[in-house]
Amino acid sequence: MSEAGWMQAAIALGESARGSTAPNPNVGCVIVRDGEIVARGATQPGGRPHAEAVALAAAGDKARGATAYVTLEPCAHDSARGPACAQLLRDAGVARVVAALKDPDPRTNGGGFALLREAGIEVACGPAAEEAARSLAGFLTRLQRGRPFVTLKLAMSIDGCIAMASGESRWITGEEARHDVHIERAQSDMILVGRGTYEADHPSLDVRIEGMEDRSPRRALLTRGAAPYGWTAVAAPEAIAALHDVNDLLIEGGAGAASAFLAADLVDRLIVYRAPILIGEGMAALGEIGLRSLAEAHGRWAPIETRMLGIDRREVYERRRT
Repeated sequence: MSEAGWMQAAIALGESARGSTAPNPNVGCVIVRDGEIVARGATQPGGRPHAEAVALAAAGDKARGATAYVTLEPCAHDSARGPACAQLLRDAGVARVVAALKDPDPRTNGGGFALLREAGIEVACGPAAEEAARSLAGFLTRLQRGRPFVTLKLAMSIDGCIAMASGESRWITGEEARHDVHIERAQSDMILVGRGTYEADHPSLDVRIEGMEDRSPRRALLTRGAAPYGWTAVAAPEAIAALHDVNDLLIEGGAGAASAFLAADLVDRLIVYRAPILIGEGMAALGEIGLRSLAEAHGRWAPIETRMLGIDRREVYERRRT
Protein backbone atom coordinates (compact mmCIF):
# COMPACT_ATOMS: atom_id res chain seq x y z
CA MET A 1 0.00 0.00 0.00
CA SER A 2 1.16 3.56 -0.67
CA GLU A 3 2.03 6.16 1.96
CA ALA A 4 -1.27 7.88 1.22
CA GLY A 5 -3.10 4.57 1.63
CA TRP A 6 -1.67 3.95 5.12
CA MET A 7 -2.53 7.53 6.02
CA GLN A 8 -6.09 7.10 4.81
CA ALA A 9 -6.43 4.22 7.26
CA ALA A 10 -5.21 6.52 10.04
CA ILE A 11 -7.63 9.26 8.95
CA ALA A 12 -10.56 6.81 9.11
CA LEU A 13 -9.62 6.02 12.71
CA GLY A 14 -9.40 9.70 13.59
CA GLU A 15 -12.72 10.36 11.90
CA SER A 16 -14.37 7.73 14.09
CA ALA A 17 -13.33 9.79 17.13
CA ARG A 18 -14.54 13.16 15.84
CA GLY A 19 -17.02 14.72 18.23
CA SER A 20 -15.66 12.98 21.34
CA THR A 21 -12.14 14.36 21.91
CA ALA A 22 -12.50 18.16 22.25
CA PRO A 23 -10.59 20.25 23.00
CA ASN A 24 -7.97 17.74 21.83
CA PRO A 25 -7.74 16.78 18.16
CA ASN A 26 -9.36 13.58 16.87
CA VAL A 27 -6.13 11.92 15.72
CA GLY A 28 -5.75 8.50 14.13
CA CYS A 29 -2.62 6.34 14.07
CA VAL A 30 -1.61 3.06 12.42
CA ILE A 31 1.67 1.24 13.00
CA VAL A 32 2.99 -0.61 9.98
CA ARG A 33 5.70 -3.27 9.97
CA ASP A 34 6.78 -5.41 7.01
CA GLY A 35 3.92 -4.07 4.92
CA GLU A 36 1.18 -4.90 7.42
CA ILE A 37 -0.74 -2.90 10.01
CA VAL A 38 0.23 -4.31 13.40
CA ALA A 39 -1.71 -1.84 15.54
CA ARG A 40 -4.31 0.89 15.32
CA GLY A 41 -5.28 3.75 17.60
CA ALA A 42 -7.56 6.78 17.82
CA THR A 43 -7.71 9.55 20.41
CA GLN A 44 -10.03 8.35 23.15
CA PRO A 45 -13.14 10.13 24.48
CA GLY A 46 -12.22 13.18 26.50
CA GLY A 47 -8.95 13.58 24.60
CA ARG A 48 -6.77 10.97 26.36
CA PRO A 49 -5.03 8.65 25.74
CA HIS A 50 -3.81 10.03 22.44
CA ALA A 51 -3.94 7.93 19.28
CA GLU A 52 -0.22 7.14 19.34
CA ALA A 53 -0.38 5.89 22.93
CA VAL A 54 -3.31 3.60 22.09
CA ALA A 55 -1.58 2.19 19.00
CA LEU A 56 1.76 1.69 20.76
CA ALA A 57 0.10 -0.14 23.65
CA ALA A 58 -1.56 -2.47 21.14
CA ALA A 59 1.64 -2.99 19.14
CA GLY A 60 3.93 -3.86 22.02
CA ASP A 61 7.32 -5.11 20.76
CA LYS A 62 6.05 -5.03 17.17
CA ALA A 63 6.48 -1.24 17.22
CA ARG A 64 10.30 -1.57 17.25
CA GLY A 65 11.61 -0.79 13.77
CA ALA A 66 8.10 -0.05 12.46
CA THR A 67 6.60 3.04 10.80
CA ALA A 68 3.92 5.04 12.58
CA TYR A 69 1.42 6.86 10.36
CA VAL A 70 -0.35 9.59 12.31
CA THR A 71 -2.74 12.26 11.08
CA LEU A 72 -1.16 15.06 13.14
CA GLU A 73 2.38 15.70 14.32
CA PRO A 74 2.95 13.84 17.63
CA CYS A 75 2.70 16.17 20.59
CA ALA A 76 5.91 17.30 22.27
CA HIS A 77 4.59 18.60 25.59
CA ASP A 78 4.10 16.61 28.78
CA SER A 79 0.73 16.74 30.49
CA ALA A 80 -0.63 15.66 33.83
CA ARG A 81 -2.85 13.33 31.79
CA GLY A 82 -0.01 11.57 29.98
CA PRO A 83 3.46 11.80 28.44
CA ALA A 84 4.27 13.41 25.11
CA CYS A 85 3.54 11.16 22.13
CA ALA A 86 6.86 11.99 20.48
CA GLN A 87 8.60 10.60 23.56
CA LEU A 88 6.43 7.47 23.52
CA LEU A 89 7.29 6.84 19.87
CA ARG A 90 10.99 7.35 20.60
CA ASP A 91 10.94 5.01 23.58
CA ALA A 92 9.04 2.36 21.60
CA GLY A 93 11.85 2.24 19.06
CA VAL A 94 9.90 3.08 15.91
CA ALA A 95 12.15 3.68 12.93
CA ARG A 96 10.00 6.18 11.08
CA VAL A 97 7.09 8.55 11.72
CA VAL A 98 4.89 9.89 8.92
CA ALA A 99 2.44 12.67 9.76
CA ALA A 100 -0.18 14.18 7.49
CA LEU A 101 -0.03 17.62 9.12
CA LYS A 102 2.18 19.73 11.33
CA ASP A 103 0.53 20.59 14.65
CA PRO A 104 -0.23 24.34 14.88
CA ASP A 105 -0.56 24.11 18.68
CA PRO A 106 2.26 26.39 19.95
CA ARG A 107 3.13 23.78 22.58
CA THR A 108 4.22 21.46 19.75
CA ASN A 109 4.40 23.28 16.36
CA GLY A 110 7.40 21.35 15.02
CA GLY A 111 8.70 20.33 18.42
CA GLY A 112 7.44 16.78 18.01
CA PHE A 113 9.27 16.38 14.72
CA ALA A 114 12.44 17.86 16.25
CA LEU A 115 12.37 15.46 19.22
CA LEU A 116 11.97 12.48 16.89
CA ARG A 117 14.75 13.56 14.56
CA GLU A 118 17.09 14.14 17.51
CA ALA A 119 16.47 10.50 18.44
CA GLY A 120 17.51 9.36 14.96
CA ILE A 121 13.96 8.63 13.80
CA GLU A 122 13.14 9.42 10.18
CA VAL A 123 10.29 11.92 9.86
CA ALA A 124 8.08 12.74 6.88
CA CYS A 125 5.09 15.06 6.62
CA GLY A 126 2.40 15.61 4.01
CA PRO A 127 0.70 12.42 2.74
CA ALA A 128 -3.10 12.87 2.48
CA ALA A 129 -2.77 16.30 4.07
CA GLU A 130 -5.98 17.68 2.53
CA GLU A 131 -8.07 14.76 3.79
CA ALA A 132 -6.49 14.95 7.25
CA ALA A 133 -7.13 18.69 7.47
CA ARG A 134 -10.78 18.09 6.62
CA SER A 135 -11.08 15.47 9.38
CA LEU A 136 -9.27 17.68 11.91
CA ALA A 137 -11.02 20.88 10.83
CA GLY A 138 -12.61 21.45 14.24
CA PHE A 139 -9.31 21.42 16.12
CA LEU A 140 -7.49 23.41 13.42
CA THR A 141 -10.22 26.07 13.19
CA ARG A 142 -10.29 26.52 16.95
CA LEU A 143 -6.54 27.13 17.00
CA GLN A 144 -6.35 29.25 13.87
CA ARG A 145 -9.62 31.22 14.13
CA GLY A 146 -10.38 31.02 17.84
CA ARG A 147 -13.77 29.37 17.36
CA PRO A 148 -15.31 26.00 16.50
CA PHE A 149 -15.62 24.69 12.96
CA VAL A 150 -19.24 25.29 11.96
CA THR A 151 -21.31 22.94 9.82
CA LEU A 152 -24.77 24.10 8.72
CA LYS A 153 -27.27 21.36 7.86
CA LEU A 154 -30.28 22.13 5.67
CA ALA A 155 -32.99 19.63 4.70
CA MET A 156 -35.10 21.11 1.93
CA SER A 157 -37.34 20.52 -1.04
CA ILE A 158 -36.22 21.03 -4.63
CA ASP A 159 -37.58 24.57 -4.45
CA GLY A 160 -35.71 25.43 -1.25
CA CYS A 161 -38.42 25.04 1.39
CA ILE A 162 -37.84 23.55 4.83
CA ALA A 163 -41.53 23.30 5.74
CA MET A 164 -45.06 23.88 4.52
CA ALA A 165 -46.54 27.33 5.03
CA SER A 166 -48.35 25.85 8.04
CA GLY A 167 -45.01 24.92 9.60
CA GLU A 168 -45.36 21.17 8.96
CA SER A 169 -41.88 19.80 8.33
CA ARG A 170 -41.90 16.10 9.33
CA TRP A 171 -40.59 14.73 7.21
CA ILE A 172 -39.00 16.63 4.31
CA THR A 173 -36.40 13.92 3.69
CA GLY A 174 -36.47 10.15 3.90
CA GLU A 175 -35.19 7.71 6.48
CA GLU A 176 -31.71 7.26 4.97
CA ALA A 177 -31.03 10.99 4.95
CA ARG A 178 -32.24 11.30 8.54
CA HIS A 179 -29.94 8.44 9.55
CA ASP A 180 -27.04 10.34 7.99
CA VAL A 181 -27.94 13.40 10.06
CA HIS A 182 -27.58 11.30 13.21
CA ILE A 183 -24.06 10.33 12.10
CA GLU A 184 -23.28 14.03 11.70
CA ARG A 185 -24.63 14.62 15.20
CA ALA A 186 -22.42 11.87 16.60
CA GLN A 187 -19.38 13.57 15.07
CA SER A 188 -20.22 16.96 16.58
CA ASP A 189 -19.42 18.32 20.03
CA MET A 190 -22.49 20.54 20.13
CA ILE A 191 -25.69 21.17 18.13
CA LEU A 192 -27.32 24.59 17.93
CA VAL A 193 -30.85 25.57 16.94
CA GLY A 194 -32.75 28.83 16.97
CA ARG A 195 -35.47 29.88 19.40
CA GLY A 196 -38.20 29.37 16.80
CA THR A 197 -37.18 25.79 16.13
CA TYR A 198 -36.98 25.05 19.84
CA GLU A 199 -40.43 26.44 20.58
CA ALA A 200 -42.06 24.79 17.56
CA ASP A 201 -40.47 21.34 17.77
CA HIS A 202 -38.83 20.97 21.21
CA PRO A 203 -36.15 18.86 19.49
CA SER A 204 -34.17 16.30 21.49
CA LEU A 205 -31.20 16.54 19.10
CA ASP A 206 -29.87 13.19 20.31
CA VAL A 207 -28.23 10.37 18.37
CA ARG A 208 -30.76 7.63 17.69
CA ILE A 209 -28.49 5.00 16.18
CA GLU A 210 -28.21 1.72 18.02
CA GLY A 211 -24.89 1.51 19.83
CA MET A 212 -24.15 5.23 19.39
CA GLU A 213 -26.61 6.74 21.84
CA ASP A 214 -23.75 7.86 24.09
CA ARG A 215 -22.43 10.06 21.27
CA SER A 216 -25.30 12.56 21.58
CA PRO A 217 -23.71 16.04 21.65
CA ARG A 218 -24.43 18.95 23.94
CA ARG A 219 -27.26 21.29 22.92
CA ALA A 220 -27.15 25.05 22.38
CA LEU A 221 -29.88 27.61 21.76
CA LEU A 222 -29.37 30.85 19.83
CA THR A 223 -31.09 33.28 22.17
CA ARG A 224 -30.47 36.54 23.97
CA GLY A 225 -32.40 35.19 26.93
CA ALA A 226 -31.86 32.23 29.22
CA ALA A 227 -31.58 28.71 27.87
CA PRO A 228 -33.68 25.81 29.21
CA TYR A 229 -32.12 23.31 31.60
CA GLY A 230 -29.58 21.14 29.79
CA TRP A 231 -29.02 23.71 27.04
CA THR A 232 -26.32 26.35 26.52
CA ALA A 233 -27.41 29.88 25.59
CA VAL A 234 -25.54 31.47 22.68
CA ALA A 235 -26.42 35.17 22.44
CA ALA A 236 -25.10 35.73 18.91
CA PRO A 237 -23.17 33.79 16.26
CA GLU A 238 -19.91 35.47 17.27
CA ALA A 239 -20.39 34.19 20.84
CA ILE A 240 -19.44 30.65 19.75
CA ALA A 241 -15.81 31.70 20.34
CA ALA A 242 -16.52 31.39 24.07
CA LEU A 243 -17.92 27.85 23.91
CA HIS A 244 -15.94 25.49 26.11
CA ASP A 245 -14.43 22.29 24.72
CA VAL A 246 -16.16 22.56 21.34
CA ASN A 247 -14.24 21.75 18.18
CA ASP A 248 -17.17 20.89 15.88
CA LEU A 249 -20.46 22.79 16.03
CA LEU A 250 -23.50 21.66 14.02
CA ILE A 251 -26.26 24.15 13.18
CA GLU A 252 -29.53 22.27 12.58
CA GLY A 253 -32.24 24.89 12.40
CA GLY A 254 -34.15 26.88 11.60
CA ALA A 255 -34.03 29.55 8.93
CA GLY A 256 -33.29 32.34 11.41
CA ALA A 257 -30.28 30.64 12.98
CA ALA A 258 -28.98 29.49 9.61
CA SER A 259 -29.28 32.98 8.14
CA ALA A 260 -27.64 34.60 11.18
CA PHE A 261 -24.57 32.39 10.95
CA LEU A 262 -24.29 32.85 7.18
CA ALA A 263 -24.64 36.62 7.53
CA ALA A 264 -21.82 36.57 10.11
CA ASP A 265 -19.74 34.46 7.68
CA LEU A 266 -19.24 31.81 10.34
CA VAL A 267 -20.32 28.75 8.34
CA ASP A 268 -17.38 26.63 7.18
CA ARG A 269 -19.23 23.62 5.79
CA LEU A 270 -22.72 23.31 4.35
CA ILE A 271 -24.64 20.02 4.06
CA VAL A 272 -27.82 20.10 2.00
CA TYR A 273 -30.21 17.16 2.03
CA ARG A 274 -32.41 17.78 -0.99
CA ALA A 275 -35.68 15.84 -1.23
CA PRO A 276 -37.32 15.25 -4.65
CA ILE A 277 -40.47 17.17 -3.74
CA LEU A 278 -41.96 20.57 -4.55
CA ILE A 279 -43.73 22.56 -1.84
CA GLY A 280 -44.42 25.89 -3.52
CA GLU A 281 -45.65 28.43 -0.98
CA GLY A 282 -43.74 27.22 2.07
CA MET A 283 -41.11 28.30 4.57
CA ALA A 284 -37.86 29.27 2.86
CA ALA A 285 -34.63 27.64 4.03
CA LEU A 286 -32.94 31.03 4.44
CA GLY A 287 -33.72 34.67 5.02
CA GLU A 288 -31.42 37.67 4.71
CA ILE A 289 -27.76 36.62 4.75
CA GLY A 290 -26.08 39.98 4.14
CA LEU A 291 -25.31 39.88 0.43
CA ARG A 292 -25.23 43.31 -1.21
CA SER A 293 -24.96 42.07 -4.80
CA LEU A 294 -25.22 38.87 -6.82
CA ALA A 295 -21.51 39.06 -7.51
CA GLU A 296 -20.81 38.56 -3.80
CA ALA A 297 -22.64 35.22 -3.91
CA HIS A 298 -20.27 33.72 -6.47
CA GLY A 299 -17.02 32.01 -5.55
CA ARG A 300 -17.87 31.53 -1.87
CA TRP A 301 -18.71 27.84 -1.86
CA ALA A 302 -16.79 24.90 -3.28
CA PRO A 303 -18.70 21.66 -3.95
CA ILE A 304 -16.96 18.77 -2.20
CA GLU A 305 -19.29 15.79 -2.41
CA THR A 306 -22.59 14.68 -3.88
CA ARG A 307 -24.22 11.30 -3.27
CA MET A 308 -27.65 9.75 -3.06
CA LEU A 309 -29.22 8.62 0.21
CA GLY A 310 -32.23 6.66 -0.93
CA ILE A 311 -34.30 9.10 -2.95
CA ASP A 312 -32.64 12.18 -1.42
CA ARG A 313 -29.46 13.92 -2.54
CA ARG A 314 -26.73 14.89 -0.06
CA GLU A 315 -24.61 17.84 -1.21
CA VAL A 316 -21.57 19.07 0.72
CA TYR A 317 -19.94 22.49 0.20
CA GLU A 318 -16.99 24.16 1.89
CA ARG A 319 -16.56 27.88 2.39
CA ARG A 320 -13.69 29.24 0.33
CA ARG A 321 -11.47 31.43 2.48
CA THR A 322 -8.17 33.13 1.89
